[in-house]
Amino acid sequence: MKNKWLSVPYIVWMAIFVVAPLILVLIYAFTSRSGGFTVENFTTMAQYVTVFGRSFFLALIATLVCILLGYPLAYYLAREGAGMRRMATMLIMLPMWMNFLLRTYSWMSILENTGLLNTLFQKIGLFALINSVFGTNIEYFHMINTQGAIVLGMVYNFLPFMVLPIYTVIDKIDYRVIEAAQDLGANTRQVFRKVIFPLSLPGVLSGITMVFVPAVSTFAIPRLLGGGMVTMLGDLIEAQFMGSAYNPYLGSAISLVMMVVVLICMAVMNRFGEGEEGAVVL
Repeated sequence: MKNKWLSVPYIVWMAIFVVAPLILVLIYAFTSRSGGFTVENFTTMAQYVTVFGRSFFLALIATLVCILLGYPLAYYLAREGAGMRRMATMLIMLPMWMNFLLRTYSWMSILENTGLLNTLFQKIGLFALINSVFGTNIEYFHMINTQGAIVLGMVYNFLPFMVLPIYTVIDKIDYRVIEAAQDLGANTRQVFRKVIFPLSLPGVLSGITMVFVPAVSTFAIPRLLGGGMVTMLGDLIEAQFMGSAYNPYLGSAISLVMMVVVLICMAVMNRFGEGEEGAVVL
């Protein structure tokens, strides 16, 4: 009984800073400017369907890129020695020790028209080569303020959230299971496809959730790397609360719909992952 009292501070904290704000968002979403009940805030969102589609599309691309980059890296780490694992894990986590905005600002310096990449390409004569071959007059590659720059920023900031869950799950796979599959005649490709990947699927699903959810709701990355030219859900919600078109009722409705969609996606992922842990198809 005494131990239960230790959870009281946590419960109070969650009630004040999580539950109460969610209740306020729910109330504001169904409230008009005059203070009455309304569903007009949700019908008004029809004009922002493009923003919803763009946000989920870019977040999905970033998540897929994180899978393609993160899974081989996690698999490699799980098969290396303890010393290499510690060093690689430190290198993966090292950027996370820096401020999120500072990391994103650094990519602005890299991707700008006069940034590090374009300066490097100019120094090695890449632009001169392209212009001589194709008869163009290229002075720089336009990389900043594009959707590609936003996806790049998402991948860079959220990739560790994909690598670490997958690495943790693969590292726990009993090597005797792999040896048993090899004794039954499975080659390297079959071992990966029918043993390792099914057993690592819970980590993949966890990584997808941890990347997709912050990617679909981010607003700092689109603002800095998109230059405000690519509006996403995070920017749209912030504009309703902080911008000149102050409308917390519409902003709350958009936030509520986004939360519901994200929760549905997470429920589908969890449902899809049920029973995968420990399942081996030989």
